[in-house]
Amino acid sequence: MKKSLLALAILGSFVGAASAQSTLTIFGVVDLSVNQIKNGSTKMTSMQSNQLNSNRLGFRGVEDLGGGMTASFWLEAGMANDDGNVGGSNGISTAFFNRRSTVSLTSDFGELRLGRDYVASFWNTVFGDVNSANGLGQGLNLITGAGALGSTAITIARDNNMVGYFLPGNLGGVYGQFQLAAGEGVSGQKYAGGRLGYAAGPVDVSVAMGQTNTSTSDKFKMSNIGGSYDFGMAKLYGFYNVNKYAARKQSVYELSVGVPLGQGEFRASYGKSVQSGAGTDGDDSTLYGLEYVYNLSKRTAMYTSYGRISNKGAAAFTVAAGAGSAKGATSSGFNVGLRHSF
Repeated sequence: MKKSLLALAILGSFVGAASAQSTLTIFGVVDLSVNQIKNGSTKMTSMQSNQLNSNRLGFRGVEDLGGGMTASFWLEAGMANDDGNVGGSNGISTAFFNRRSTVSLTSDFGELRLGRDYVASFWNTVFGDVNSANGLGQGLNLITGAGALGSTAITIARDNNMVGYFLPGNLGGVYGQFQLAAGEGVSGQKYAGGRLGYAAGPVDVSVAMGQTNTSTSDKFKMSNIGGSYDFGMAKLYGFYNVNKYAARKQSVYELSVGVPLGQGEFRASYGKSVQSGAGTDGDDSTLYGLEYVYNLSKRTAMYTSYGRISNKGAAAFTVAAGAGSAKGATSSGFNVGLRHSF
């Protein structure tokens, strides 16, 4: 009997050691808000997702392979929680894991990552903005998505079929990534890009560029610089982004700030879009945004925000999807929302 108990104890220790080498995490965000949007002369009241953080349901796992090497996967699905549908993303809204679907090998020499992922040229427009990629006052509201500047590019934020290399995290604050994506017969999907940055103490700054093959001989090109500086009493953000395709060019810059106020944070943003070429001269837009976030806990927050974009010429950027058109007019919006993460 004692020998049997000893054998079970030894077996249990091996099982515990094996399970300790692998982890599986389920995570997600549910974010919903009530929005009053006015595009031009048309008003619409709606419930929308993603105004503070992007809705998602994700699964990630890591296995320790020994010798400082790990294998991992990351599956992340967007969600439109106002109606329960899969959230849209870069032209493949029907795909379930449309936000990210990758498998990786990581060692002291960096990470090799394969699959659908964020492109390198996207991140500066996110980390250089207090709003990240969400809300009525985000700088990305001034940057067109799939089909930017009349191209067939679908690579503003993410792309499919990518091979990426990420620098290790032991380079004294230097970080970076380099990515290639196969077109596989899809116009606007073949991509090459990279990002290189430095983060230490209160400073974080990086540069990035990427280019995408299109249905013509012209490539869609996206380049930017972005960063932040934490003063303690406030954190300042900024980015400058240039998109080019054929004779068309769009330059966008944004400055934003986050000011901690007890359990909450006040945010403000200002951005400008200037277009040129192919008859778009004068199609300019100006963005203003204000937001207050109150954290009920580490996972739950309430928020309210206001955004406004003034368009000139044929520019038609909006603070959020809604009825009507803002071509040469003003788009504005106000919302109140709740976000919970798990």
